[in-house]
Amino acid sequence: MILSIGAGLVLLALGGEGLVRGAVALAARLGMSPLLIGLTVVGFGTSTPELFTSLRAAFAGAPGIAVGNVVGSNIANILLILGVAALIAPVMVSPSAFRRDGLSLGLATLAAAIVVLIGVLTRGAGLPLLVGLAVYLFVAYRLEMRAGRPEAAPPDAPGAGLPVALLYAVGGIAMTVLGAGLLVGGATDLARMWGVPDTVIGLTLVAIGTSLPELVTSVIAALRGQGDLAFGNVVGSNIYNILGILGATALVKPIPVPAQIARVDIWIMAGATLVLVAVAVTGWRIRRWEGGLLLALYLGYVAWLGVGAIGGV
Repeated sequence: MILSIGAGLVLLALGGEGLVRGAVALAARLGMSPLLIGLTVVGFGTSTPELFTSLRAAFAGAPGIAVGNVVGSNIANILLILGVAALIAPVMVSPSAFRRDGLSLGLATLAAAIVVLIGVLTRGAGLPLLVGLAVYLFVAYRLEMRAGRPEAAPPDAPGAGLPVALLYAVGGIAMTVLGAGLLVGGATDLARMWGVPDTVIGLTLVAIGTSLPELVTSVIAALRGQGDLAFGNVVGSNIYNILGILGATALVKPIPVPAQIARVDIWIMAGATLVLVAVAVTGWRIRRWEGGLLLALYLGYVAWLGVGAIGGV
């Protein structure tokens, strides 16, 4: 089980990285603009581990992992990943972009709370979420084009031809699918063996594992002094997780929402989103001490989950 989880995490990280690199290169070779690549291919690519993991968990009868993966990933993206990135280097925030994407994230978070409080992820809820994602992408693209912002070459795209780029993308998808299966299977078996609720496993181990592409991307961006990329990666990923992953999971396989998530964790996700807004608009940068605060909040959250899990055994 431990070996399965470890192998799953490694495959998710490698698969997510390969998929993003291959998809960016493939889109560039096909003449797509870097903006459109960022809004669609890269955003979807870094959220692919969450998608396959939640779908795999839904079909495996583990709703705690399926829903907890999305909620836990969004919490980890804000508190853990953005916290680490800000500790490495202050993260700059574009006011104009945040007014658009911050509002979209707020509306998506509100939609997630409504769906979770209903108690069941149904196809009737999944379809509007996916439509919301399509609307967000369309509006974001049109606004960016209207602003006439200069095009730039996509960062870190492999300098290979079309066949190699396609190999990157297809190989990344294959590793992601395999990694998701290993991670969910191992995590579910471990939870049942130790008596830990699969919801806690989904909110922590699985959530962090599927967020590895975002973590790698954000840390590299921070190390290169591109904190704005780290911030955009987190905000975009969270929007995709809610509208895309929850929406697709509900549409393909309706599942019940675990009571703990509806009672506690969805509100922690909403609170983390409010904290994100607060640290972003104060000076339009996230300072190192604010990054430390975000990281401390995440460690406290994980500790609280751990204590609750031990107490429930």
